[in-house]
Amino acid sequence: MTESSNFTELRGALVQACHRLAAEGLFIGTGGNLSVRHGDVVALTATGAVLGEITPEQITITDLAGRIVDGELVPTSESPLHLGIYQFAPAEQVCAVVHTHSMMATALSVVLDEVPVLHYQQLALGGPLRVAPFHAFGSRELAMAVGQALDGRLAALMANHGAVALGSSLTKAVENALLTEWLCELYLRAKTIGEPRALTAEQLQAVIAAATASGYGTTRKAQ
Repeated sequence: MTESSNFTELRGALVQACHRLAAEGLFIGTGGNLSVRHGDVVALTATGAVLGEITPEQITITDLAGRIVDGELVPTSESPLHLGIYQFAPAEQVCAVVHTHSMMATALSVVLDEVPVLHYQQLALGGPLRVAPFHAFGSRELAMAVGQALDGRLAALMANHGAVALGSSLTKAVENALLTEWLCELYLRAKTIGEPRALTAEQLQAVIAAATASGYGTTRKAQ
C-alpha cells in the first residue's frame, strides 16, 4: 500500500468516526476532535471543522512531533493532547484518541473529581473515571493533566471541558467514548433518584473473576 493510499484510508476512517459520533450526539458543531495513528504519522481533524459534516480534505496528517506531512489545514488546537498521548502510550495499546464536549460527561466534569464504578462495564475503561484539573484548551498543562488522569485508564474527564477516550483501534476508541458518555448519564440519572451505590472492591474482583472465567466480551464458537 502506498503512502498516499494510507493517508486516504486514514482520512476516510476518521471522517466516518466523526459522523457516527455526531449522529450519536457527542459532537456539537466544532466542539471536539479525533485522531488516529498509523506508524509514525497521525491523522487529526482540522481546527474549526464541523465534525458532523467533516470531509477528508479537513483531515491533516502530521508526524509525532506535530509537523504537517500532508494536508493544507491547521490540525486541531488540541494536537498537544493527542500527540502527547501517542508519544507515551504503547502503539499497540493506543492508536486512536477521541475528545468530545458531550453533554453528560461535561456535566459531571463540572461537579465531580471522579466518577465511581456503578456498573461493571466501566471496568473496560480501567475503573473510576478521573477528572483532570482545568487548564486552557490546547495547553501543555492540559495535555499533562489529562495524561495523568489517563494513567491505567482508557477514558477520563476534563474539568469544565469534556471527555477523552482511547482505543487500540479507531473503532475501539469510538466505542469507549460512547461507553464513557453512557456511564456519565447513568451516574447523572441515578443521582436524581438518590445517592448512587458504587460497586465495592470485592464486587469488582468478583466481576473480574467471572469475566476471566467466561471470556466475557468476546465472541467464540459454541462447543
